[in-house]
Amino acid sequence: MKTKCIIIDDEPLARELIRGHIGKLENIEVAGECENAMEAIEILRNNHVDLMFLDIKMPQITGLEFLKTLKNPPKVIITTAYSQYAIEGFELDVVDYLMKPVTFERFFKAVNKYFATRTHKDVSLEKESGMDQNAFIYVKENKKIIKIYLKEILFIEGLNEYIRIHTDTSRVVVKSSLQSIENKLPSEQFIRVHKSYIVSIPRIRAFNATTIELENAKVRIGRNYKNQVFNALQFGSEV
Repeated sequence: MKTKCIIIDDEPLARELIRGHIGKLENIEVAGECENAMEAIEILRNNHVDLMFLDIKMPQITGLEFLKTLKNPPKVIITTAYSQYAIEGFELDVVDYLMKPVTFERFFKAVNKYFATRTHKDVSLEKESGMDQNAFIYVKENKKIIKIYLKEILFIEGLNEYIRIHTDTSRVVVKSSLQSIENKLPSEQFIRVHKSYIVSIPRIRAFNATTIELENAKVRIGRNYKNQVFNALQFGSEV
Protein backbone atom coordinates (compact mmCIF):
# COMPACT_ATOMS: atom_id res chain seq x y z
CA MET A 1 0.00 0.00 0.00
CA LYS A 2 1.34 3.40 -0.98
CA THR A 3 2.04 6.11 1.58
CA LYS A 4 -0.53 8.90 1.31
CA CYS A 5 0.88 12.40 1.68
CA ILE A 6 -0.28 16.00 1.44
CA ILE A 7 1.68 19.10 0.47
CA ILE A 8 0.95 22.28 2.44
CA ASP A 9 2.66 25.39 1.06
CA ASP A 10 1.42 28.81 -0.03
CA GLU A 11 3.96 28.93 -2.89
CA PRO A 12 2.72 27.16 -6.07
CA LEU A 13 6.26 26.59 -7.37
CA ALA A 14 7.29 25.00 -4.05
CA ARG A 15 4.28 22.64 -4.21
CA GLU A 16 5.10 21.79 -7.81
CA LEU A 17 8.70 20.93 -6.89
CA ILE A 18 7.68 18.55 -4.08
CA ARG A 19 4.98 17.02 -6.24
CA GLY A 20 7.60 16.38 -8.93
CA HIS A 21 9.92 14.70 -6.43
CA ILE A 22 7.08 12.50 -5.20
CA GLY A 23 6.27 11.51 -8.76
CA LYS A 24 9.69 9.87 -9.06
CA LEU A 25 8.91 7.41 -6.25
CA GLU A 26 6.65 4.37 -6.52
CA ASN A 27 5.76 3.92 -2.84
CA ILE A 28 4.33 7.37 -2.11
CA GLU A 29 1.51 9.39 -3.67
CA VAL A 30 -0.14 12.78 -3.22
CA ALA A 31 -3.56 12.63 -1.53
CA GLY A 32 -3.98 16.40 -1.71
CA GLU A 33 -2.26 19.74 -1.68
CA CYS A 34 -3.20 23.14 -0.33
CA GLU A 35 -1.84 26.60 0.36
CA ASN A 36 -2.82 27.10 4.01
CA ALA A 37 -3.66 25.30 7.23
CA MET A 38 -7.41 25.81 6.93
CA GLU A 39 -7.50 23.86 3.68
CA ALA A 40 -5.21 21.23 5.21
CA ILE A 41 -7.68 20.56 8.02
CA GLU A 42 -10.38 19.69 5.50
CA ILE A 43 -8.07 17.28 3.68
CA LEU A 44 -7.10 15.59 6.96
CA ARG A 45 -10.76 15.23 7.95
CA ASN A 46 -11.74 13.59 4.68
CA ASN A 47 -8.69 11.51 3.82
CA HIS A 48 -6.27 9.07 5.36
CA VAL A 49 -2.90 10.84 5.45
CA ASP A 50 0.39 9.25 6.48
CA LEU A 51 2.80 12.10 5.83
CA MET A 52 2.67 15.90 5.50
CA PHE A 53 5.15 18.09 3.66
CA LEU A 54 4.62 21.27 5.65
CA ASP A 55 5.81 24.82 5.00
CA ILE A 56 6.32 27.12 8.00
CA LYS A 57 5.64 30.66 6.76
CA MET A 58 2.02 30.71 5.59
CA PRO A 59 -0.87 33.18 5.93
CA GLN A 60 -3.26 33.10 8.92
CA ILE A 61 -1.35 30.46 10.90
CA THR A 62 2.20 29.13 10.56
CA GLY A 63 2.96 25.51 9.83
CA LEU A 64 4.34 24.91 13.32
CA GLU A 65 1.33 26.56 14.97
CA PHE A 66 -0.91 24.37 12.83
CA LEU A 67 1.03 21.25 13.81
CA LYS A 68 0.58 22.07 17.51
CA THR A 69 -3.21 22.09 17.07
CA LEU A 70 -3.31 18.48 15.82
CA LYS A 71 -3.88 15.84 18.49
CA ASN A 72 -2.64 12.87 16.46
CA PRO A 73 -0.89 14.35 13.44
CA PRO A 74 0.57 12.38 10.56
CA LYS A 75 4.35 12.27 10.28
CA VAL A 76 5.75 15.61 9.13
CA ILE A 77 8.62 16.71 6.91
CA ILE A 78 9.17 20.47 7.13
CA THR A 79 9.94 22.37 3.90
CA THR A 80 10.99 25.97 4.50
CA ALA A 81 13.33 28.80 3.60
CA TYR A 82 13.91 29.62 7.27
CA SER A 83 16.52 27.75 9.29
CA GLN A 84 15.77 29.38 12.66
CA TYR A 85 12.77 27.14 13.36
CA ALA A 86 14.69 23.86 13.17
CA ILE A 87 14.94 23.29 16.93
CA GLU A 88 11.24 23.98 17.47
CA GLY A 89 10.41 21.67 14.59
CA PHE A 90 12.36 18.76 16.01
CA GLU A 91 10.81 19.36 19.44
CA LEU A 92 7.51 18.64 17.66
CA ASP A 93 8.91 15.31 16.48
CA VAL A 94 9.14 16.13 12.78
CA VAL A 95 10.86 13.51 10.61
CA ASP A 96 13.15 15.98 8.86
CA TYR A 97 13.69 19.67 8.16
CA LEU A 98 14.32 20.54 4.51
CA MET A 99 15.62 23.90 3.32
CA LYS A 100 14.24 25.35 0.10
CA PRO A 101 14.88 24.88 -2.74
CA VAL A 102 14.63 21.17 -1.89
CA THR A 103 16.88 18.98 -4.03
CA PHE A 104 15.72 15.49 -4.95
CA GLU A 105 18.72 13.98 -3.16
CA ARG A 106 17.79 15.71 0.11
CA PHE A 107 14.10 14.93 -0.40
CA PHE A 108 14.88 11.25 -0.97
CA LYS A 109 16.93 11.12 2.23
CA ALA A 110 14.04 12.62 4.23
CA VAL A 111 11.52 10.15 2.79
CA ASN A 112 13.83 7.25 3.68
CA LYS A 113 13.93 8.58 7.26
CA TYR A 114 10.13 8.53 7.27
CA PHE A 115 10.00 4.90 6.18
CA ALA A 116 12.57 4.05 8.86
CA THR A 117 10.22 5.47 11.54
CA ARG A 118 7.45 3.19 10.29
CA THR A 119 9.53 0.04 10.67
CA HIS A 120 11.34 1.01 13.89
CA LYS A 121 8.79 1.13 16.70
CA ASP A 122 10.43 1.47 20.09
CA VAL A 123 7.22 2.07 22.04
CA SER A 124 3.86 0.36 21.63
CA LEU A 125 0.81 0.56 23.88
CA GLU A 126 -1.05 -2.63 24.77
CA LYS A 127 -3.67 -3.86 27.26
CA GLU A 128 -4.22 -7.09 29.13
CA SER A 129 -7.80 -8.43 29.32
CA GLY A 130 -9.08 -5.12 27.90
CA MET A 131 -8.79 -3.41 31.29
CA ASP A 132 -7.30 0.08 31.56
CA GLN A 133 -5.62 -0.66 34.88
CA ASN A 134 -3.59 -3.36 33.14
CA ALA A 135 -2.47 -1.18 30.23
CA PHE A 136 1.23 -1.38 29.54
CA ILE A 137 3.83 -0.35 27.01
CA TYR A 138 6.48 -2.43 25.34
CA VAL A 139 9.72 -0.48 24.98
CA LYS A 140 13.02 -1.41 23.41
CA GLU A 141 16.17 -0.76 25.44
CA ASN A 142 19.24 -1.77 23.45
CA LYS A 143 18.15 -5.13 21.97
CA LYS A 144 15.76 -6.10 24.75
CA ILE A 145 11.97 -5.63 24.78
CA ILE A 146 10.73 -4.51 28.20
CA LYS A 147 7.15 -4.48 29.47
CA ILE A 148 6.19 -1.52 31.67
CA TYR A 149 2.75 -1.12 33.25
CA LEU A 150 1.42 2.44 32.98
CA LYS A 151 0.37 2.41 36.63
CA GLU A 152 4.03 1.93 37.61
CA ILE A 153 5.31 4.99 35.72
CA LEU A 154 6.12 8.05 37.81
CA PHE A 155 7.33 10.35 35.05
CA ILE A 156 9.08 10.35 31.68
CA GLU A 157 12.07 12.53 30.95
CA GLY A 158 13.11 13.79 27.52
CA LEU A 159 16.79 13.47 26.59
CA ASN A 160 17.10 14.85 23.05
CA GLU A 161 16.73 11.74 20.85
CA TYR A 162 15.98 9.51 23.86
CA ILE A 163 13.55 9.33 26.76
CA ARG A 164 14.08 7.97 30.29
CA ILE A 165 11.05 6.25 31.83
CA HIS A 166 11.10 6.46 35.64
CA THR A 167 9.08 3.74 37.40
CA ASP A 168 8.83 2.55 40.98
CA THR A 169 11.74 0.16 40.52
CA SER A 170 13.65 1.11 37.37
CA ARG A 171 14.83 3.73 34.89
CA VAL A 172 14.61 2.64 31.27
CA VAL A 173 16.21 4.59 28.42
CA VAL A 174 14.51 4.31 25.01
CA LYS A 175 15.30 5.86 21.63
CA SER A 176 12.18 7.95 21.12
CA SER A 177 11.04 11.55 21.35
CA LEU A 178 8.91 12.82 24.22
CA GLN A 179 6.27 13.96 21.71
CA SER A 180 6.08 10.48 20.20
CA ILE A 181 5.41 8.69 23.49
CA GLU A 182 3.04 11.44 24.62
CA ASN A 183 0.87 10.69 21.58
CA LYS A 184 0.65 7.03 22.64
CA LEU A 185 -0.22 7.59 26.31
CA PRO A 186 -3.81 8.14 27.58
CA SER A 187 -4.29 11.87 28.18
CA GLU A 188 -6.50 11.24 31.21
CA GLN A 189 -3.58 9.53 32.95
CA PHE A 190 -0.51 11.43 31.75
CA ILE A 191 0.19 15.12 31.25
CA ARG A 192 3.05 17.10 29.73
CA VAL A 193 4.21 19.57 32.41
CA HIS A 194 7.46 20.77 30.83
CA LYS A 195 9.17 20.51 27.45
CA SER A 196 11.28 17.77 29.05
CA TYR A 197 8.78 15.99 31.32
CA ILE A 198 5.55 13.98 31.25
CA VAL A 199 4.12 12.92 34.61
CA SER A 200 1.54 10.36 35.72
CA ILE A 201 -1.46 12.25 37.11
CA PRO A 202 -2.45 9.49 39.60
CA ARG A 203 1.10 9.53 41.03
CA ILE A 204 1.12 13.25 41.84
CA ARG A 205 1.32 13.76 45.63
CA ALA A 206 1.51 17.57 45.75
CA PHE A 207 2.26 20.57 43.57
CA ASN A 208 2.72 24.33 43.64
CA ALA A 209 3.24 27.03 41.02
CA THR A 210 6.61 25.69 39.90
CA THR A 211 6.98 22.06 41.00
CA ILE A 212 5.16 18.74 41.00
CA GLU A 213 6.01 16.27 43.76
CA LEU A 214 5.91 12.56 43.05
CA GLU A 215 7.08 9.67 45.17
CA ASN A 216 10.78 10.28 45.78
CA ALA A 217 10.99 12.79 42.92
CA LYS A 218 10.24 16.39 42.01
CA VAL A 219 9.55 17.68 38.49
CA ARG A 220 9.53 21.29 37.34
CA ILE A 221 6.45 22.85 35.72
CA GLY A 222 7.39 24.75 32.58
CA ARG A 223 6.13 28.30 32.29
CA ASN A 224 4.33 27.56 29.02
CA TYR A 225 2.61 24.51 30.56
CA LYS A 226 1.41 26.06 33.81
CA ASN A 227 -2.19 26.84 32.82
CA GLN A 228 -2.57 23.49 31.09
CA VAL A 229 -1.36 21.65 34.19
CA PHE A 230 -3.55 23.57 36.64
CA ASN A 231 -6.61 23.20 34.43
CA ALA A 232 -6.06 19.45 34.14
CA LEU A 233 -5.72 19.21 37.91
CA GLN A 234 -8.83 21.39 38.30
CA PHE A 235 -7.16 24.22 40.13
CA GLY A 236 -7.42 26.89 37.43
CA SER A 237 -4.47 29.26 37.91
CA GLU A 238 -4.97 29.92 41.61
CA VAL A 239 -1.94 28.07 42.97
